[in-house]
Amino acid sequence: MAEEAFEHTAVMPAEVLQYLRPERGGRFLDATVGGGGHVVLLLEADPAVRVIGLDQDPEAVVAARRRLEPYSERVELIEANYRDVARLEATERIDDLAGALLDLGVSSPQIEQMHRGFSFRPGTPLLMRMGGTTGEREPAAAFINTAPEEELGRVFREYGEERRWRALARAVVRRRTTRPFRVSDDLVGVLTAVLDRRATEREKARLFQAVRIAVNDELGALEEGLEAIRAKLGPGGRLVAISYHSLEDRIVKHAFREWSRACICPPRMLECRCRGAPLGSVLTKRPLRPTEEEVEQNRRSRSARLRAWEAGTESFESRG
Repeated sequence: MAEEAFEHTAVMPAEVLQYLRPERGGRFLDATVGGGGHVVLLLEADPAVRVIGLDQDPEAVVAARRRLEPYSERVELIEANYRDVARLEATERIDDLAGALLDLGVSSPQIEQMHRGFSFRPGTPLLMRMGGTTGEREPAAAFINTAPEEELGRVFREYGEERRWRALARAVVRRRTTRPFRVSDDLVGVLTAVLDRRATEREKARLFQAVRIAVNDELGALEEGLEAIRAKLGPGGRLVAISYHSLEDRIVKHAFREWSRACICPPRMLECRCRGAPLGSVLTKRPLRPTEEEVEQNRRSRSARLRAWEAGTESFESRG
């Protein structure tokens, strides 16, 4: 069942291969393995490729392990969040990487499985845990029912880009004093009341995405994960990130830009006391977008933005 549930179409496969260049061989990290689609592409590019795949979703790991069984000698799968790369027991094997991939956001199978609680379809439980139906993080319902009004407003404004964030936060707090939020209909009902009309699919998607990002601390995980993965790249290693939200893309862009600067000292510092040399270089001046043909075949790829970065040919430590 898990295998069927995670039959997920790999996004921007040609572009991922173009920038990761698996034909060179080497060790690669897929930090969001999902159903294993990108991993298959990497493994089939060259018999010398080895892949370590991470995913915080246990159902995804089970599905990926089944799909990747023919390549089992060249694949290691670990149930983990990419923010924990530096702290994993397998960290010594996640080193000197030829390349790494981060395909962010929620997968199509997760959205489609009602019991996972990501969808705004009627009757869907408000769960939204990226790590599975059980885990350390509180479900979306608990967040909505307990978060202060100010925090709710911030989430709706920053993560959901909602213009009516104040009114929406007030309406949520007012509603939960009499009836707690349990299913998708409850949250959609508040949005409809604030809009004074039926909410569009796009408006509902933005609201649910905002709650999901908050529940899973996705932006905090991304900031930590990017730095941890960069530190594991070997000389000339490449990192490819595919984002689906403007805030994700901004974090990736700023990280790649900072790593590519020779000096990161504060402007008022008269003498450079930082690394004094760039850690690598940006390979994509602007984010790449999926082709019209891909969007037509896979509608959920339409918001994808791909950026790539390459580590310097010398390690930071070797620069003295």
